[in-house]
This record gives sequence, C-alpha cells and structure tokens, in this order.
Amino acid sequence: MTPSAETHFHVRYAETDQMGVVYYANYLVWMEVGRVEFCKSFGFNYRDMEQEDGILMAVVEANCRYLSPARFDDHIVVETRIEQATSRTVTFAYEMRLVASGRKLASGHTRHMLVDRQFRRTRLPEKYFVMFGIDAKSKTMD
Repeated sequence: MTPSAETHFHVRYAETDQMGVVYYANYLVWMEVGRVEFCKSFGFNYRDMEQEDGILMAVVEANCRYLSPARFDDHIVVETRIEQATSRTVTFAYEMRLVASGRKLASGHTRHMLVDRQFRRTRLPEKYFVMFGIDAKSKTMD
C-alpha cells in the first residue's frame, strides 16, 4: 500500500460561497496544504528543499472531482499520497472527506515538474528518492 498522510482542519467561513458551501477553488488550496503536510510527515520540509537544494515542484496539471459539498465549520480530512514519481516528475493524489461521517467530498491529483530556481527542468536529488518512492538503483528517469 502506498504511504499516505492525513491533514485535518475545519472549514473557515471565508472558504464558503454565497450558497453556503465551500467555493470550488478552495479544494485546490486544501490539496496544497495536504501536500506540504505529507512532506513534513515523511521527514522533510518542502521549504527546505526549495531553499537548500534549489528544487521547486511546479504544478503542470491539477484535477479535482467534486462529489459532495462541504460547509462552514465541517471537520475535513485530506488524505495525500504519491501516485507516481520519477526523478523529474511527481504526481500526488488526494481524497477529501468529512471526518464525522467519512463521506467523500472530492478527489483529485496534481502533477508536478521538478525545476531549478531558473525554472529549468531538473532532477530530484537522490536524498529524496526514498520519500518519493523512487528506486535509487534503477534511477527511474522521466
């Protein structure tokens, strides 16, 4: 089974729209929160990867399938996992649910290209291979 991390929070009033439900774009923000927390749960801070290694994960694709609305103050969990990774790209998968009932709210994925500070395509340093599930022996390349 692919390792995953869970991020919990409550829906803020500012995240809802005129209909009283969470505005659709906020699910993409929740995916980002889940992604950053996923990295922390596996022992590294994404900010450090940017600052120390000069590696950025540029979003090249984002997808979200909306299944059920969330409302103000709902307790939400975002489950994040790596769906696929190579030394040049990584795809994260997300599932957002209500904690109380387990009802699935949305699912989605984001695909990222690894770039340097000049936004040129680059490779992930080997020290991150284990965290991203890349076999260092095969040196999986994109």
